Amino acid sequence: MDSVESPPGVTLKPLEIGLAEKKPYRDGYDRHGRMFRDQEFDACEQSLASYVIARSRGDTRLIGAPVFPRRLFSQSCMLVNTDARIPHPTDLAGKRVAVNSLQTTLTVQAKGDLCSEYGVNLNDIDWFVQRAEELPLAAEVQGSTQIIPANKRVEEMLISGEIDAYIHPSPPPMLLNHKRIKRLFQNTRKEGGRYFRKYGYCPIMHLFVFPTTTVDHEPWLPAAVMAMWEESKQQALAYYDDPGYGLMLFSQEALEEQRLLLGSDPWASGLSANRENLQRFINYMVTQKLIEESISIASLFHESVQLT
Repeated sequence: MDSVESPPGVTLKPLEIGLAEKKPYRDGYDRHGRMFRDQEFDACEQSLASYVIARSRGDTRLIGAPVFPRRLFSQSCMLVNTDARIPHPTDLAGKRVAVNSLQTTLTVQAKGDLCSEYGVNLNDIDWFVQRAEELPLAAEVQGSTQIIPANKRVEEMLISGEIDAYIHPSPPPMLLNHKRIKRLFQNTRKEGGRYFRKYGYCPIMHLFVFPTTTVDHEPWLPAAVMAMWEESKQQALAYYDDPGYGLMLFSQEALEEQRLLLGSDPWASGLSANRENLQRFINYMVTQKLIEESISIASLFHESVQLT
């Protein structure tokens, strides 16, 4: 299969950002921060929540394109200690729940879903945060949230019962395979499918952003990256369609099941296909006081791709 071609006039240098090679950033992972602080890359996958916060404060150093390379159903990312007896989301009341940070996109989505979908009063939960906020938040937003000491591992706290639940974008395998830990929603595919049928989308976590100065000089770049993303997505789907390329023996059946639940393209790009998704998320951010008021969806994206 052919590789994805670069847009004319562009020489790609793909960077898989894991351990911070050059700078001692916290946790060793700091793609979002490196882009916010230094505009270190010409195009970067970025946290939706932090980006919205920055734009709502008038920070225009970055500009987005409606390409969304990470999506998650929050229901798949909620783990509980079996001894805590949390059979239903409302049983989180009075419990100790850990999250990455208050502005982690998955945290915003999960808290919003718990409140609006399942009737959970977020103020009844004792929140524990394991990372410093990417962008500073007002003291009233953080409230009585407790900071997890740097010398403690959240996984061990959940297993020991020091916390009762953990909401994480990528639940660690050691927890998923532990006898004392389970997902809050036992049938995540069924619950995710219900959510998709109700709203018509899988929630957005990340988008592509560019330094505004770069796009000022190369205004064609956001549209070109969108086209490149679509081409790469089609190539990836072609591999999934052929089970000979995967190590999962039931991958073809899993793909068929996903298409029945979520349609042929739950990864749709463009502003029109994602407007309701984005607006609901922004509403969650207002409710959680991460931003003072709603922000125009169009203002998040470069003018060249606002009509997509």
